[in-house]
Amino acid sequence: MTTTNENTGKAEILLDAAKQTTVLVVDDNETVRTSVGAVLRSSQYTVTEAANVSDALHLIDLEPFDVLLCDLHMPGAGDGYTVVSAMRHKNPAAITLVFSGFPALEQAMNAILLQADEVLVKPVEPTTLLALIRGKLQNRGVRTITNTERVASILERDAESTISNWLSCVENDDELTIVTLSKEQRTGHLPKLIQELVHRLRVPRSLGTKQPSAAAVLHGKVRQAQGYTVPMIVEESRILQVSIFQTLQNNLATVDFSLLLIDVMTIADEVDSQLKQTLISFAEKETEAAA
Repeated sequence: MTTTNENTGKAEILLDAAKQTTVLVVDDNETVRTSVGAVLRSSQYTVTEAANVSDALHLIDLEPFDVLLCDLHMPGAGDGYTVVSAMRHKNPAAITLVFSGFPALEQAMNAILLQADEVLVKPVEPTTLLALIRGKLQNRGVRTITNTERVASILERDAESTISNWLSCVENDDELTIVTLSKEQRTGHLPKLIQELVHRLRVPRSLGTKQPSAAAVLHGKVRQAQGYTVPMIVEESRILQVSIFQTLQNNLATVDFSLLLIDVMTIADEVDSQLKQTLISFAEKETEAAA
């Protein structure tokens, strides 16, 4: 039979362990942040709170934490992916729990779980949260950091499949197939455009920065000679963005989430910049032909 003294002793051991456990709570919602912090402190955990990604990254860099509780969706630069990835790299043994107000697609959830230990849909009952943390801490071990790839590397490696997907979409588009072209004539501009995009991702510059694209200029002249219209060129560019993002979705298991948001913003900025230069070149060539 277990004695009262034994039960008391076990409780004291659990409290001592909790006192030594540091938890970082990251959420832009002050009410959520405060309530979760209060629940943890009531169980004797040492809690630090951060209201945004920037503060969280600074704290992770300054001190080790045993547990991270982080909201997945936060405004400003970066989001929960960035915080989780930073914690995983800085403190590989830390327990990382992610809150989300929206149940995500299974594939995305599985990808997040490669870096987070569990994704929790809000709201979470305090008793459930505390039990989960205790269980994860009792069973944790030193984990190997997951091999991740930058978006630039993925797009460079899978350029051929991106182009193949783009071509498949174009060939099923009634508007674009009005102009009869060979495979080479349709896709000839893409390898260079993707190469320029990969370079932009690897040598970042501020969003909105104008950078000449020789491939885009040539593409505009070629499409004008082939009989395209402006809406057709815009549609091609839209399909290119969709094909690029499809490639990233196919690689969610290895993509580096810590830089995913800024890379996606860079992709959109660069593709739009290329489109603008293509349209300018297209219009200039059209003017020359009319003269």
